Amino acid sequence: MYRYLCIFYYYTITTFIMVSSQLTQRIPPDSWDSHMHIVDVENYTLDPSATYRPTSHSLEQALTFETSVGLRNIVLVQPSIYGLNNSCLLDGLHELGAGRGRGVVAIDPEAFDAQELRTWHDLGVRGVRLNLQSTGVELDADQLERQLMLYADAVRPLGWVVQVYVPMKLITILESIVPKLKVKFCIDHLGQPPLKDYQGVAPYDIPGFSSLIRLLKDGHTYVKLSAPYRMSALPDNSDVDPIAKEVIRVAGNSHVVFATDWPHTRFEGLDIKPWMERVLSWCSDDEHLIERLFRGNAEDLWDVKRLPRTQQ
Repeated sequence: MYRYLCIFYYYTITTFIMVSSQLTQRIPPDSWDSHMHIVDVENYTLDPSATYRPTSHSLEQALTFETSVGLRNIVLVQPSIYGLNNSCLLDGLHELGAGRGRGVVAIDPEAFDAQELRTWHDLGVRGVRLNLQSTGVELDADQLERQLMLYADAVRPLGWVVQVYVPMKLITILESIVPKLKVKFCIDHLGQPPLKDYQGVAPYDIPGFSSLIRLLKDGHTYVKLSAPYRMSALPDNSDVDPIAKEVIRVAGNSHVVFATDWPHTRFEGLDIKPWMERVLSWCSDDEHLIERLFRGNAEDLWDVKRLPRTQQ
């Protein structure tokens, strides 16, 4: 019995290594994970408004994970659990270095220190995030426009990105707001389509999707190809495929960035490799498209100047 168990584990591990190796070989060098988090609940106090308490996931663990899927560079995104306290993110970014990392912080756009933002810029921060999806905050059209304009005014001098995590229905409102902001704009997680409410519905029949496509075509908006499990109604997330493929078809060469959403908070333990394999399969043998999704578009979005390999 012991012998058979050893054989089983040997082939399981060998298969895992082979799959990981095949995946990493297709990912371009110096690729970016445009959305992930580090969490340390022991040393950084959660915000009183936090709606969940995750387990800790360190920068070291993050880099080990990224290596396993062929990614080198990461964008640390402020999770909602820390509110406006960006200390965990900033300390991680300081340890990582601006050569390999970027950060997206949370601020109060009506009460911020411009000099502090410049200091964060030197660390690698390149964006601010408005998260309405996780927090459950609801804004009407006028409130949303005012809030986004405040964010844009705060970060425009630094050339930063305004990033939002909102339900797809709000993208119909964003369509008229984004052109007024005069900053780079990024939408998290494919716009968070509510697939549980629209099972079997074509993408363009989902409220907000047409607006997302028009924003991508306009050229100022990026979208993250990430977190299919946060919107899917199916165990294999295959209902996300038509949306993802259409987004790639329309803007994959310029305004779509890949992201893992590690450590998949509230979905911990999830294997992201099948999602990455699907993304690569949609690209077929188009190496230019793969390069744009995993590296080039991210470099444009996050203000990255690629260094020669000898300087990295």
